[in-house]
Amino acid sequence: MSVVSTSIDIAAPPEEIWRLVMDPERLGEWVTIHRRLLDHTGGPPRKGYEMHQTLHLRGANFKVGWTLIECEAARLAVWEGKGPARSRARTEYRLAERDGGTRFAYRNEFHAPLGPLGAAASRALMGGMPEREAHRTLERLKHLVESRSQSH
Repeated sequence: MSVVSTSIDIAAPPEEIWRLVMDPERLGEWVTIHRRLLDHTGGPPRKGYEMHQTLHLRGANFKVGWTLIECEAARLAVWEGKGPARSRARTEYRLAERDGGTRFAYRNEFHAPLGPLGAAASRALMGGMPEREAHRTLERLKHLVESRSQSH
């Protein structure tokens, strides 16, 4: 299992950030490895909500199916994902009001297929890429939200 955990402060209220990050149609605006939304349940985010997307890492596209297993509006979203070859992921978004803005915390656990052998291969192939992409994604989110807030 590999874990990536990072956070960023964004000068906007949690509700504004929540609307953006929980809209599957907007993933391409801020998630650096997102390539395509395949489908989603529709309607407001809620426990049991599903979406399927194509992601891109190390020159390869792959499909992941996500199910929202915890959902507290403007506070917490926990997604469980299933990818190729029985790989699994768990992604958490935690939003907390902080100094008139929001602390957005992101955590991803990736479980490679094939147990310890698959985990070793994943580390060798991926290196520090997931962590770099997580930081780039949160910086992109911050820029997107704060540039919109300033133009209003």
